[in-house]
Amino acid sequence: MGIRLDGVSVSYGGTTVLDSLDLTVEPGEFTALLGPSGSGKTTALRSVAGFVRPDSGRVFLGGRDVTDLPPYSRGIGMVVQSYALFPHMRVDQNVAFGLRAQGVPRREVRTRVGEALELTGMAEYARRHPRELSGGQQQRVAISRALAVRPQVLLLDEPLSALDARLRSEMTTELARLHRDLPDLTVLHVTHDQGEALTLADRVALLERARLREYDTPRNLYDRPRTAFAAGFVGSANLLPGRLDRGSVRFCGLDVDAPDALPSGVADGDDLRVCLRPHRLTLGPSEHTVRGRVTDLSWRGSTHRVTADVDGHSFTAEVPGTAEIPDLGTTVELGFTRRDLVVVPAGEEP
Repeated sequence: MGIRLDGVSVSYGGTTVLDSLDLTVEPGEFTALLGPSGSGKTTALRSVAGFVRPDSGRVFLGGRDVTDLPPYSRGIGMVVQSYALFPHMRVDQNVAFGLRAQGVPRREVRTRVGEALELTGMAEYARRHPRELSGGQQQRVAISRALAVRPQVLLLDEPLSALDARLRSEMTTELARLHRDLPDLTVLHVTHDQGEALTLADRVALLERARLREYDTPRNLYDRPRTAFAAGFVGSANLLPGRLDRGSVRFCGLDVDAPDALPSGVADGDDLRVCLRPHRLTLGPSEHTVRGRVTDLSWRGSTHRVTADVDGHSFTAEVPGTAEIPDLGTTVELGFTRRDLVVVPAGEEP
């Protein structure tokens, strides 16, 4: 079952929180809604769930207009950040709750509860209470409960944000496995964690200021963003002012042949932004090289982050932790190739 939002707008007290959102999630696809706080991603999810009714526009599930249907009539499962488990119920009773509310026969309830717990690796904890579980285990129970009703659409509202880094990593792996094991399940996942979005999603919808800015695969959003906002928000980036001049990109005193595929809206003579990912920069000369004074150094375990001032512009490079690192205040050469260059129209940055 696919999801389609057709021109969905939502306002609260005169403030627009979702502005004419057009979004299509194909059946079996895992789509992440990513963006800064207040961008409208949770409102979009709640519109699909039925907890928010759009001021305008329509919501479709599997081609059926569900805009006016209550949540319980939409055939969806939902997992929220707070887990929302009943503390007085055992794990198996929590998972069975939705099935019993639907009037599913007792024997089938036992079967489907067992299947859902097996799917999330929680079968051995069926007789425990939520207070006896870790945060990650409680989240798996919440996912089991959502899957037990056999939804065709699963909505995830920042389900991992309350977990520590280790548990979040483990649960990201579990969600990726579930996506592989349930290829017909359509998933819409709200997150502020870029790592989750890039790891889990088939496509990422990037929202900012109530509007959809880009909708593409994680790889394309990272390697070939089409806007300055996407370039600066997804991953780390050096965003530098430049200009397109007769097929060359001029920036920071350099003249570099323009990338083969220029984004739409960029024409000769236009101001633009040059995106260079820090891990693409090397210490020492390369096909193209800039020189600057080291202004900051930080060790990050497997890498060093080196920041240099190049003619008033800040360049940050991520280099291997084994590399020989220059001292603060010294002059350093930073190199890159034409293939490392991404050009986007000049625009608002995060």
